[in-house]
Amino acid sequence: MKITYREIIQSIVTLIGVTMLFSCEGNLNEVRALQNPADAPAGIASGILLKYTDSGRVVATLQSEKMYDFENKDFPYREFPQGVYIEFFDEDDQKSTVTADYGIVYGATGLVDLRGNVVIFTADSTRLEGDQLYWDQNQSWVFTDRENQIKFPDGSFNEGMGFDSNQNFDKFNFRTNSGIQNIDESEK
Repeated sequence: MKITYREIIQSIVTLIGVTMLFSCEGNLNEVRALQNPADAPAGIASGILLKYTDSGRVVATLQSEKMYDFENKDFPYREFPQGVYIEFFDEDDQKSTVTADYGIVYGATGLVDLRGNVVIFTADSTRLEGDQLYWDQNQSWVFTDRENQIKFPDGSFNEGMGFDSNQNFDKFNFRTNSGIQNIDESEK
């Protein structure tokens, strides 16, 4: 049996074609997933600055490099994959700030999940640091089950695993903690 150059070339072309078909299948599936409207966000925003007002007064601002709006999902949410910086202003225009490497806000439940280098600095100089923190906007409650550290303006501090607090940070429940508390004994 004699093999011709034409048969060799056809075999090589067929082999290359089959190889390309199988190697592109994975990429094709990825492209299809990106084009699937069910998986795509309703909107993408870059370099955002949102201002929240109540009766004409600014009560909060939110800054982020990127936001993905998935309000088109059955369980709607907004994702901030490149971090957030939030400022809150009380009735006396005293400012508290929140920073995190990542954030997600669930619209249906009012739950905010902040992750990575979470730092809260309140108007009275209380500083809370942790790896993850949840804020239930509907209940005005902040909580975590992760390691955290809280430094109070009077020099007191707590370190531990898990706590919950009202969003004003004047009522705390610690799960496990150690720290130093300063107590003013002059008050009766």
